[in-house]
Amino acid sequence: MVPEEKWPVLLGHEQVLIWLRMLDDLGRAPRTLDAYTRGLAEFLSACDRDGVDPLTATRADIAGYVRELRQRPSRRGGNVVALDSGAGLANATIQQRLVPVRLFYDFLVEEGLRQANPVGRGRHTPNRGRGGSERGLVPRLRTLPWIPSDDQWNAILLVTSKERIRNRLMLALGYDAALRREELCSLRTDDLDPAHRTLRVRAETTKNRRERVVPYSAPTGVLLSQYLAHRATLSRARGPLFLSESRRNPGQPLTLWTWSKVVHRIAQDAGVPGFSTHTTRHLCLTDLARMGWELHAIATFAGHRNTDSTLDYIHLSGRDLADKLSRGMKHIHAWRVEHLTAADTGLAP
Repeated sequence: MVPEEKWPVLLGHEQVLIWLRMLDDLGRAPRTLDAYTRGLAEFLSACDRDGVDPLTATRADIAGYVRELRQRPSRRGGNVVALDSGAGLANATIQQRLVPVRLFYDFLVEEGLRQANPVGRGRHTPNRGRGGSERGLVPRLRTLPWIPSDDQWNAILLVTSKERIRNRLMLALGYDAALRREELCSLRTDDLDPAHRTLRVRAETTKNRRERVVPYSAPTGVLLSQYLAHRATLSRARGPLFLSESRRNPGQPLTLWTWSKVVHRIAQDAGVPGFSTHTTRHLCLTDLARMGWELHAIATFAGHRNTDSTLDYIHLSGRDLADKLSRGMKHIHAWRVEHLTAADTGLAP
Protein backbone atom coordinates (compact mmCIF):
# COMPACT_ATOMS: atom_id res chain seq x y z
CA MET A 1 0.00 0.00 0.00
CA VAL A 2 1.02 3.60 -0.54
CA PRO A 3 2.60 4.93 2.69
CA GLU A 4 0.36 7.95 3.36
CA GLU A 5 1.68 7.98 6.90
CA LYS A 6 5.19 8.65 5.62
CA TRP A 7 4.01 11.30 3.14
CA PRO A 8 1.02 13.08 4.76
CA VAL A 9 0.89 15.60 1.90
CA LEU A 10 -0.63 12.83 -0.22
CA LEU A 11 -3.78 12.73 1.90
CA GLY A 12 -5.10 15.93 0.35
CA HIS A 13 -4.77 14.71 -3.24
CA GLU A 14 -7.15 11.89 -4.09
CA GLN A 15 -6.11 11.43 -7.74
CA VAL A 16 -2.48 11.02 -6.73
CA LEU A 17 -3.40 8.29 -4.27
CA ILE A 18 -5.56 6.55 -6.89
CA TRP A 19 -2.67 6.55 -9.38
CA LEU A 20 -0.09 5.30 -6.87
CA ARG A 21 -2.40 2.54 -5.63
CA MET A 22 -3.04 1.52 -9.22
CA LEU A 23 0.71 1.17 -9.79
CA ASP A 24 0.96 -0.86 -6.59
CA ASP A 25 -1.90 -3.15 -7.74
CA LEU A 26 -0.17 -3.61 -11.11
CA GLY A 27 2.91 -4.93 -9.35
CA ARG A 28 5.38 -2.11 -9.86
CA ALA A 29 8.67 -2.72 -8.07
CA PRO A 30 8.63 -1.43 -4.46
CA ARG A 31 11.67 0.77 -5.06
CA THR A 32 10.06 2.29 -8.16
CA LEU A 33 6.84 2.94 -6.29
CA ASP A 34 8.76 4.51 -3.42
CA ALA A 35 10.69 6.78 -5.81
CA TYR A 36 7.47 7.88 -7.55
CA THR A 37 5.79 8.53 -4.20
CA ARG A 38 8.70 10.57 -2.92
CA GLY A 39 8.92 12.57 -6.15
CA LEU A 40 5.20 13.36 -6.21
CA ALA A 41 5.16 14.25 -2.52
CA GLU A 42 7.91 16.77 -3.17
CA PHE A 43 5.99 18.25 -6.11
CA LEU A 44 2.73 18.42 -4.15
CA SER A 45 4.48 20.16 -1.27
CA ALA A 46 5.74 22.80 -3.70
CA CYS A 47 2.20 23.20 -5.12
CA ASP A 48 0.69 23.62 -1.65
CA ARG A 49 3.34 26.17 -0.74
CA ASP A 50 2.76 28.21 -3.92
CA GLY A 51 -1.03 27.88 -3.90
CA VAL A 52 -1.14 25.82 -7.12
CA ASP A 53 -3.80 23.19 -7.77
CA PRO A 54 -1.80 20.26 -9.21
CA LEU A 55 -4.83 19.09 -11.23
CA THR A 56 -4.89 22.37 -13.16
CA ALA A 57 -1.20 23.25 -13.05
CA THR A 58 0.15 24.95 -16.17
CA ARG A 59 3.48 24.65 -17.94
CA ALA A 60 4.47 27.90 -16.22
CA ASP A 61 3.76 26.29 -12.83
CA ILE A 62 5.96 23.34 -13.75
CA ALA A 63 8.69 25.74 -14.86
CA GLY A 64 8.49 27.44 -11.45
CA TYR A 65 8.97 24.06 -9.78
CA VAL A 66 12.00 23.37 -11.97
CA ARG A 67 13.45 26.76 -11.05
CA GLU A 68 13.12 25.87 -7.38
CA LEU A 69 14.94 22.59 -7.98
CA ARG A 70 17.72 24.38 -9.87
CA GLN A 71 18.19 26.90 -7.05
CA ARG A 72 17.87 24.49 -4.14
CA PRO A 73 21.04 24.47 -1.99
CA SER A 74 23.23 21.53 -2.86
CA ARG A 75 24.80 19.29 -0.25
CA ARG A 76 28.02 19.57 -2.24
CA GLY A 77 28.33 23.26 -1.45
CA GLY A 78 27.87 26.50 -3.31
CA ASN A 79 31.00 26.56 -5.46
CA VAL A 80 30.06 25.82 -9.03
CA VAL A 81 32.80 23.60 -10.36
CA ALA A 82 30.79 21.92 -13.13
CA LEU A 83 27.75 22.60 -15.21
CA ASP A 84 25.41 20.62 -12.98
CA SER A 85 27.07 21.09 -9.58
CA GLY A 86 27.08 23.73 -6.90
CA ALA A 87 23.82 25.43 -5.91
CA GLY A 88 20.83 23.48 -7.12
CA LEU A 89 20.22 19.83 -7.89
CA ALA A 90 22.16 18.06 -10.61
CA ASN A 91 20.60 17.78 -14.05
CA ALA A 92 20.10 14.03 -13.69
CA THR A 93 18.38 14.51 -10.33
CA ILE A 94 16.01 17.10 -11.79
CA GLN A 95 15.17 14.65 -14.57
CA GLN A 96 14.36 12.00 -11.95
CA ARG A 97 12.13 14.43 -10.04
CA LEU A 98 10.13 15.18 -13.18
CA VAL A 99 9.51 11.56 -14.21
CA PRO A 100 6.72 10.77 -11.69
CA VAL A 101 5.17 14.21 -12.26
CA ARG A 102 5.04 13.60 -16.02
CA LEU A 103 3.64 10.09 -15.60
CA PHE A 104 0.97 11.32 -13.19
CA TYR A 105 -0.21 13.88 -15.73
CA ASP A 106 -0.23 11.15 -18.39
CA PHE A 107 -2.68 9.32 -16.10
CA LEU A 108 -4.86 12.42 -15.75
CA VAL A 109 -4.95 12.87 -19.53
CA GLU A 110 -5.89 9.21 -20.05
CA GLU A 111 -8.67 9.55 -17.47
CA GLY A 112 -10.03 12.61 -19.24
CA LEU A 113 -9.27 14.93 -16.32
CA ARG A 114 -6.87 17.04 -18.38
CA GLN A 115 -6.48 17.79 -22.06
CA ALA A 116 -2.69 18.03 -22.13
CA ASN A 117 0.37 17.11 -20.09
CA PRO A 118 2.13 20.28 -18.81
CA VAL A 119 5.43 18.43 -18.49
CA GLY A 120 5.42 16.70 -21.85
CA ARG A 121 8.17 14.73 -23.50
CA GLY A 122 9.58 17.34 -25.82
CA ARG A 123 8.88 18.13 -29.46
CA HIS A 124 10.23 16.46 -32.56
CA THR A 125 12.88 18.58 -34.28
CA PRO A 126 13.30 17.47 -37.93
CA ASN A 127 16.61 17.39 -39.77
CA ARG A 128 18.69 17.28 -36.60
CA GLY A 129 20.78 14.18 -36.57
CA ARG A 130 19.44 10.85 -37.76
CA GLY A 131 15.65 10.92 -37.65
CA GLY A 132 15.33 14.14 -35.65
CA SER A 133 15.68 14.75 -31.94
CA GLU A 134 13.58 15.38 -28.85
CA ARG A 135 13.87 18.53 -26.75
CA GLY A 136 12.28 18.10 -23.35
CA LEU A 137 11.17 20.62 -20.77
CA VAL A 138 14.64 20.52 -19.20
CA PRO A 139 17.61 19.82 -21.52
CA ARG A 140 19.25 16.53 -20.61
CA LEU A 141 23.00 16.71 -20.08
CA ARG A 142 24.92 13.69 -21.30
CA THR A 143 27.97 13.12 -19.13
CA LEU A 144 30.43 10.24 -19.37
CA PRO A 145 30.33 7.68 -16.55
CA TRP A 146 33.30 7.99 -14.24
CA ILE A 147 35.72 5.07 -14.01
CA PRO A 148 38.79 4.87 -11.78
CA SER A 149 42.33 5.15 -13.08
CA ASP A 150 44.69 2.20 -12.69
CA ASP A 151 46.20 3.75 -9.55
CA GLN A 152 42.76 4.37 -8.05
CA TRP A 153 41.66 0.83 -8.87
CA ASN A 154 44.78 -0.57 -7.23
CA ALA A 155 44.01 1.50 -4.13
CA ILE A 156 40.50 0.01 -4.06
CA LEU A 157 41.93 -3.50 -4.42
CA LEU A 158 44.42 -2.91 -1.59
CA VAL A 159 41.65 -1.92 0.81
CA THR A 160 39.35 -4.69 -0.42
CA SER A 161 42.02 -7.35 0.16
CA LYS A 162 41.58 -6.73 3.91
CA GLU A 163 37.79 -7.09 3.78
CA ARG A 164 35.81 -10.17 4.80
CA ILE A 165 35.28 -12.83 2.15
CA ARG A 166 31.69 -11.75 1.46
CA ASN A 167 32.66 -8.21 0.51
CA ARG A 168 35.55 -9.36 -1.67
CA LEU A 169 33.28 -11.79 -3.53
CA MET A 170 30.58 -9.15 -4.04
CA LEU A 171 33.02 -6.69 -5.58
CA ALA A 172 34.49 -9.44 -7.77
CA LEU A 173 31.05 -10.56 -9.00
CA GLY A 174 29.93 -6.96 -9.45
CA TYR A 175 32.85 -6.42 -11.82
CA ASP A 176 32.98 -9.84 -13.51
CA ALA A 177 29.28 -9.90 -14.42
CA ALA A 178 28.71 -6.11 -14.66
CA LEU A 179 25.92 -6.36 -12.10
CA ARG A 180 23.77 -3.52 -10.85
CA ARG A 181 23.50 -3.13 -7.08
CA GLU A 182 20.04 -4.70 -6.83
CA GLU A 183 21.01 -7.57 -9.15
CA LEU A 184 24.06 -8.33 -6.99
CA CYS A 185 22.31 -8.13 -3.62
CA SER A 186 19.34 -10.19 -4.90
CA LEU A 187 21.39 -13.19 -6.02
CA ARG A 188 20.23 -16.50 -4.59
CA THR A 189 22.12 -19.73 -4.06
CA ASP A 190 20.15 -21.46 -6.83
CA ASP A 191 21.11 -18.72 -9.32
CA LEU A 192 24.67 -20.08 -9.44
CA ASP A 193 26.05 -22.74 -11.77
CA PRO A 194 29.59 -23.37 -10.48
CA ALA A 195 30.16 -26.18 -13.00
CA HIS A 196 29.94 -23.72 -15.89
CA ARG A 197 30.92 -20.61 -13.88
CA THR A 198 27.74 -18.76 -14.77
CA LEU A 199 25.01 -17.04 -12.80
CA ARG A 200 21.41 -16.22 -13.61
CA VAL A 201 20.20 -12.67 -13.18
CA ARG A 202 16.47 -13.08 -12.58
CA ALA A 203 14.06 -10.85 -14.49
CA GLU A 204 12.41 -9.47 -11.36
CA THR A 205 15.73 -8.05 -10.12
CA THR A 206 16.73 -6.32 -13.35
CA LYS A 207 15.98 -2.77 -14.41
CA ASN A 208 14.21 -3.75 -17.62
CA ARG A 209 12.71 -7.06 -16.38
CA ARG A 210 14.80 -9.16 -18.78
CA GLU A 211 16.54 -12.26 -17.48
CA ARG A 212 20.09 -13.05 -18.56
CA VAL A 213 22.86 -15.55 -17.83
CA VAL A 214 26.40 -14.19 -17.45
CA PRO A 215 29.78 -15.80 -16.75
CA TYR A 216 32.30 -15.11 -14.01
CA SER A 217 36.04 -15.73 -13.90
CA ALA A 218 37.98 -18.62 -12.37
CA PRO A 219 39.52 -16.45 -9.57
CA THR A 220 36.01 -15.29 -8.65
CA GLY A 221 34.95 -18.94 -8.64
CA VAL A 222 37.61 -19.65 -6.00
CA LEU A 223 36.29 -16.79 -3.86
CA LEU A 224 32.77 -18.13 -4.30
CA SER A 225 33.76 -21.59 -3.04
CA GLN A 226 35.40 -20.03 0.01
CA TYR A 227 32.38 -17.86 0.69
CA LEU A 228 29.89 -20.73 0.38
CA ALA A 229 31.86 -22.62 3.02
CA HIS A 230 31.76 -19.53 5.24
CA ARG A 231 28.05 -18.96 4.52
CA ALA A 232 27.28 -22.46 5.80
CA THR A 233 28.38 -21.29 9.25
CA LEU A 234 25.68 -18.61 9.13
CA SER A 235 22.88 -20.57 7.45
CA ARG A 236 22.55 -23.86 5.64
CA ALA A 237 19.22 -22.92 4.11
CA ARG A 238 18.90 -22.14 0.44
CA GLY A 239 17.91 -18.59 -0.38
CA PRO A 240 19.65 -15.22 -0.61
CA LEU A 241 23.33 -15.70 -1.38
CA PHE A 242 24.70 -12.79 0.62
CA LEU A 243 23.83 -12.69 4.30
CA SER A 244 24.30 -10.11 7.02
CA GLU A 245 26.96 -10.82 9.60
CA SER A 246 26.05 -8.01 12.00
CA ARG A 247 25.14 -8.65 15.62
CA ARG A 248 21.66 -7.23 15.15
CA ASN A 249 20.48 -9.51 12.32
CA PRO A 250 22.98 -12.29 11.61
CA GLY A 251 21.99 -14.61 8.80
CA GLN A 252 19.40 -12.22 7.34
CA PRO A 253 19.56 -11.15 3.66
CA LEU A 254 22.03 -8.34 3.05
CA THR A 255 20.19 -5.10 2.21
CA LEU A 256 20.98 -2.69 -0.61
CA TRP A 257 21.72 0.05 1.89
CA THR A 258 24.19 -2.07 3.85
CA TRP A 259 26.10 -2.89 0.67
CA SER A 260 26.17 0.78 -0.29
CA LYS A 261 27.64 1.62 3.13
CA VAL A 262 30.31 -1.06 2.70
CA VAL A 263 31.37 0.28 -0.71
CA HIS A 264 31.31 3.87 0.57
CA ARG A 265 33.62 2.91 3.44
CA ILE A 266 36.00 1.11 1.08
CA ALA A 267 36.05 4.15 -1.23
CA GLN A 268 36.82 6.51 1.64
CA ASP A 269 39.58 4.27 3.03
CA ALA A 270 41.12 4.01 -0.45
CA GLY A 271 40.96 7.76 -1.02
CA VAL A 272 38.71 7.30 -4.07
CA PRO A 273 35.44 9.05 -3.07
CA GLY A 274 33.97 8.73 -6.56
CA PHE A 275 33.87 4.93 -6.33
CA SER A 276 30.32 3.56 -5.89
CA THR A 277 28.34 0.33 -6.19
CA HIS A 278 27.81 1.08 -9.90
CA THR A 279 31.47 1.79 -10.71
CA THR A 280 32.37 -1.88 -11.18
CA ARG A 281 29.65 -2.15 -13.84
CA HIS A 282 30.96 0.93 -15.67
CA LEU A 283 34.50 -0.41 -15.48
CA CYS A 284 33.60 -3.89 -16.71
CA LEU A 285 31.70 -2.64 -19.76
CA THR A 286 34.49 -0.20 -20.59
CA ASP A 287 37.09 -2.98 -20.29
CA LEU A 288 35.04 -5.17 -22.65
CA ALA A 289 35.07 -2.33 -25.18
CA ARG A 290 38.84 -1.99 -24.73
CA MET A 291 39.21 -5.70 -25.46
CA GLY A 292 37.41 -5.25 -28.76
CA TRP A 293 33.99 -6.71 -27.95
CA GLU A 294 31.29 -5.72 -30.43
CA LEU A 295 28.67 -3.27 -29.22
CA HIS A 296 25.79 -5.73 -29.52
CA ALA A 297 27.68 -8.36 -27.52
CA ILE A 298 28.34 -5.85 -24.74
CA ALA A 299 24.67 -4.81 -24.77
CA THR A 300 23.61 -8.44 -24.37
CA PHE A 301 26.11 -8.95 -21.55
CA ALA A 302 24.88 -5.80 -19.77
CA GLY A 303 21.21 -6.63 -20.24
CA HIS A 304 20.39 -3.51 -22.26
CA ARG A 305 17.39 -3.47 -24.59
CA ASN A 306 19.25 -1.46 -27.21
CA THR A 307 22.77 -0.27 -27.90
CA ASP A 308 21.90 3.37 -27.15
CA SER A 309 21.89 2.51 -23.44
CA THR A 310 25.19 0.67 -23.83
CA LEU A 311 26.84 3.70 -25.41
CA ASP A 312 26.03 5.70 -22.26
CA TYR A 313 28.08 3.25 -20.20
CA ILE A 314 30.99 2.59 -22.52
CA HIS A 315 33.68 5.17 -23.04
CA LEU A 316 37.39 5.08 -23.62
CA SER A 317 39.52 7.23 -21.37
CA GLY A 318 41.58 10.10 -22.70
CA ARG A 319 44.66 7.93 -22.30
CA ASP A 320 43.10 5.18 -24.42
CA LEU A 321 42.26 7.66 -27.15
CA ALA A 322 45.74 9.17 -26.96
CA ASP A 323 47.28 5.71 -27.37
CA LYS A 324 45.07 4.98 -30.36
CA LEU A 325 45.99 8.32 -31.89
CA SER A 326 49.67 7.69 -31.28
CA ARG A 327 49.56 4.24 -32.89
CA GLY A 328 47.60 5.61 -35.82
CA MET A 329 50.00 8.50 -36.33
CA LYS A 330 52.99 6.14 -36.26
CA HIS A 331 51.38 4.06 -38.99
CA ILE A 332 50.61 7.15 -41.08
CA HIS A 333 54.10 8.52 -40.48
CA ALA A 334 55.71 5.26 -41.60
CA TRP A 335 53.48 5.18 -44.67
CA ARG A 336 54.40 8.76 -45.66
CA VAL A 337 58.12 8.21 -45.06
CA GLU A 338 57.98 5.08 -47.19
CA HIS A 339 56.45 7.02 -50.06
CA LEU A 340 58.84 9.95 -49.64
CA THR A 341 61.80 7.57 -49.69
CA ALA A 342 60.49 5.85 -52.79
CA ALA A 343 60.00 9.21 -54.51
CA ASP A 344 63.54 10.26 -53.55
CA THR A 345 65.09 7.07 -54.98
CA GLY A 346 62.76 6.87 -57.94
CA LEU A 347 61.40 3.48 -56.75
CA ALA A 348 57.77 2.65 -56.34
CA PRO A 349 56.82 1.49 -52.81
